Amino acid sequence: MSTHLVPANYQLPAGAFTDRVCLVTGAGAGIGQAVAVGLAEAGAQVILLDKNVPALEQTYDGIEARAPGRAAIYPLDLLGATPPDYHKLAETIEKQYGGLHGLVHCATFLGTRSPMAQFDPELWMKVMQVNLNGPFMLTQAVLGLLRAAEPASVVFSTAAPGRHGTAYWGAYGVSNAALENFMQILADELESNTGIRVNSLDPGAVRTALRLRTFPGEDANQLPKPEDVVPAYLYLLGPDSAKFTGEQFEIKSRSD
Repeated sequence: MSTHLVPANYQLPAGAFTDRVCLVTGAGAGIGQAVAVGLAEAGAQVILLDKNVPALEQTYDGIEARAPGRAAIYPLDLLGATPPDYHKLAETIEKQYGGLHGLVHCATFLGTRSPMAQFDPELWMKVMQVNLNGPFMLTQAVLGLLRAAEPASVVFSTAAPGRHGTAYWGAYGVSNAALENFMQILADELESNTGIRVNSLDPGAVRTALRLRTFPGEDANQLPKPEDVVPAYLYLLGPDSAKFTGEQFEIKSRSD
């Protein structure tokens, strides 16, 4: 399938997220944190989900300083969470907000880069639990909330190894490839009878802790910061991408 480009200089229309509720996973750091802050500054009520409570509190404090009253913390570890945990989350959101307009999957787990012949099976299952099973269970649990708030948008953060298999990316690459397929299946199921859109975004090389661990010899100062890719997420969550569902996106280079 073809890949769509989101211009790096995309400007969100004023008021696009006023009175809208969005849930962001991996909101304690990196891209998830930056997206959560960007949504709050754009007027959304943002639910911050992460396993790291101190990191969540840091994100919350940052939002309070910029957009008071627009963030709520919900600690949850995708590695150990089960369907009842996700249903409890959905019930909490329903009681407090009544619906959900946006869901952004940013939480991810690298595991390790290793040849398939040597990949530890236990680590494989952990990566799959965080990167694939968790997003499936969470999305399934909140589908009713997304329907209640239509139009709604779901965005899966993916990576290049999930779009083209590359040596040594192991469970991380396979989980991202499965996530792309899950996105397409879900979008196809929802397109004809709901107002829920589902797309994926590969933000590219970004100055995050995961990137620094994966490419320790890289000059991080040459990479875009997490906040630089926020406009792409806002585009996919907002009204200007209303015609797209079931599509793969990446960010247009500033040099293009």
